[in-house]
Formats: sequence, structure tokens, C-alpha cells
Amino acid sequence: MDFPALLQSSGDFLYTTGVFIIALSIIVAVHEYGHYIIGRWSGIHAEVFSIGFGPRLTSWVDKRGTRWQVAAIPFGGYVKFLGDANAASAGADSETMSKLSAEEKRHTMHGAPLWARAATVAAGPIFNFILSIAVFATMLFATGLPTDAPEIAAVKPLPVENPLQPGDKILALNGTETPDYASLGKAADALPYGTDYVYLVDRGGNRITVEGPPLFPTLILSVLPKSAAIDAGLREGDVIVLANGTPTPRFSNLQDAVKASAGGPVALRVWRDGSEFDATLIPRERPVQKEDGTLETGYQIGIAGSYMFEPATITPGFGEALSIGVKQTYGIIETTFSALSSMIAGKISTCNLNGPIGMAQATGAAASEGLMSFVWLVAALSTAIGLLNLFPIPVLDGGHLVFHAYEWATGRPPSDRVMNVAMGLGLALVLSLMLFGLSNDLFCK
Repeated sequence: MDFPALLQSSGDFLYTTGVFIIALSIIVAVHEYGHYIIGRWSGIHAEVFSIGFGPRLTSWVDKRGTRWQVAAIPFGGYVKFLGDANAASAGADSETMSKLSAEEKRHTMHGAPLWARAATVAAGPIFNFILSIAVFATMLFATGLPTDAPEIAAVKPLPVENPLQPGDKILALNGTETPDYASLGKAADALPYGTDYVYLVDRGGNRITVEGPPLFPTLILSVLPKSAAIDAGLREGDVIVLANGTPTPRFSNLQDAVKASAGGPVALRVWRDGSEFDATLIPRERPVQKEDGTLETGYQIGIAGSYMFEPATITPGFGEALSIGVKQTYGIIETTFSALSSMIAGKISTCNLNGPIGMAQATGAAASEGLMSFVWLVAALSTAIGLLNLFPIPVLDGGHLVFHAYEWATGRPPSDRVMNVAMGLGLALVLSLMLFGLSNDLFCK
């Protein structure tokens, strides 16, 4: 038995599980706090606020009589309001409700006005979106936004000489003026293969012309979890020199080689920290976004590229950062719907639907890349979980909102029999989706 490998595997498992629990606990705490605080402001009393399910590990009771607790099973949480029969607020505890006065019933989930109940239910997903927006906006203050005009903050290590220097402002590329990054990217894309890259730069107030590397070399910015690249041992900072024996000076050259492989093996020559090594990987079918925003299946190896330099940045204003945070959150929602519709239409594989193992692996990989990557993924997962909870499925918040809409339209809530049947069907559907995602984690590549 290979004990060192076993120890490493055990350590990786514990690390991945640990960071996933931390990420999930943050998201759950924010979601449940949304239910709690809006319920409290609406006059609904919370008896228990729990992070996790099952046996209680630790707890305390605040001055309002709410028990705050951490439970043994850390994959979720709940708020139990006064009069609830269970943690899902699926029905009223008839025995408890019968002992309450009319005034006391007003402080229960089932005796409060419809607006208060609906607001309390909707608050959980909304707080998830607020968390995402706040995180994305805050990250912009930490990382900054690229300056409007292309300016080099640092030059990235490459296997070729790069005469560009920090502080250089790129004015033109091969005679095409580049006042912003959009025009710089278009100018680079328009250059035929084999063309030298000639940059006109402002260096300390002087305009000089230098011949440098491609704007988008095959420099790896990040590696996706559960990808062919990560299985091949590729990592951030690697530069792919050859693909199936063909030079790949541009990132687009590598993309062409992967596409031409049609899922077959791709032999790579990789440069890392001044030395080279060989690696072989097999591209996997993954969703690829087309120009119209829709998805289709294509072959990918699971890496992202970048400029050959670090752009200079500026600190955005509060309003600008908040606006970008909203756009990023909306972009995740839009991409999620696009992926789901593409799966239903058969344009992409249902293997792209991850379960708990896949999410844990993604979280562990993000944490390994650094705090910023981990925090970004927490924000992205918060959006996804908030959106999932708004689906009109009984036992989820969206299902409760459907019941409230029915009550608003008809003037009466659904009968207990309808509620019980609906909750049972909803629970079965949610468990089926979880099992389907888990099977994808285990059997999809």
C-alpha cells in the first residue's frame, strides 16, 4: 500500500470538505438570516436559528428568546418560527397554535398577514443575491479596474523575450490605434498568423516602437476543477509551447488544436519557470458560449488565458463598483438559465449539472488558488443557491411563494391535504435532483 499517496489523498479530502463546509455555512447563514431579520421586522418570532441539521453542538438564547445553534450535519440550515410544525415551515403546529391568543398568533408564521409571510420567505434568496453583489463590489476595491487606456503594471514571465516594461502605455498595435482594451483586442485578433507584434508605446513621455510577444499568448491564467488540464498537472503560469507538434504562440492556436482533436489526445509541450516538460490530455465535451449568448457542446481542456501583462488598475467609485456587482450577479443568473435551457434542448450534456461532490471540488480548487478565488466562488454559489431556492418547487422558498400567490388570488390558503401532497412531491423532486447531480459527480468526466 502506498501510504504517502494515501495520506495525501486523505489530506486533500479533508481540505476540500473543510473549505466546502465553510463556504456553504457562510451562504446558508446569510440566507437564513434574511428569513430571520425580515420575519422579525415583520413581527414574526423566530424560535430557532440553526446552521446545520441534526443534533445540536452548541447554542445560546438571545434576549428575544431565539435559540441560535450550530448542529452536527453542516449541509444546510433553517429558521423555525413560532407555531411551525417543523423546520421547513410547511405547516402549523396545531397544538401550539391552539394555545395562543389572537395577539400571539400574529407573531407566528401562520397567523401573520400575507405580506409579512411572503416578505419573510422571499428574503432568504434576496439576501443571497445581496451577498453576491456586495462581495463582487468589494473585490473590485481590492483588485481595482483596468485603466481605460491599456497600460502595463507588470510583465508576465514568458519563454520569449519581452521588451515591454511596467509603466508602458500601449498606443497602437501594428499601426492600429488602441485607445482602449476593446480596440487592442480587436487589433490583435485581426493580425494574420505569423505576423510580428509591433507595439507603439508611451514610455516616460517618449513614443517608442518595440517588437514584443503576442497579446494573448498560451499563458494559463487559471485551471478549472474536474478538467483535462488539471488532470494533466497544468497550473497557473504555465505556457503551452506546442500542441501536437505545432507551435502555439497565440491562445487561439491552442484553441484550434483542441478543436481539431475532436476529443482525441493532445500532446503538449509546456514551459514552466524556465524549463519545459511534456504532457498529454484528452479534451472533454463542455458547454461553449456562442456569440448570441446561447450554449452548445464543444471540446475544452479547462484553462483560461490572459494578456501577456498585468493591466494597470484604478480604484472604482462606490456606485460603479455596485453597478458592476449587480451586472456580475445578473450574469450568473442569465448563464444558469441558458445552461438549463440548453440541457433541456439537448444542446449540452446534463453532465454539466454538478452535485455536492462537484461543488466541493470546485470550492477546494478555488481555495487552493487563493483567498480572492475562494471568495469569488462563494459569491457565485450564493447567487446559484438563491436562484435555486426561487424555483417554484414545494419545500423551496419559491414553492412557498407560489402558495402565497394562490392565497392572494383566491383569498384562502391551499388545504392541508394539498399542502402535504405538494410538499411530498417537492421533496421527492429535490432529492431526485440531488441524486442526479451526485451521479454526475461520480460517473461523468
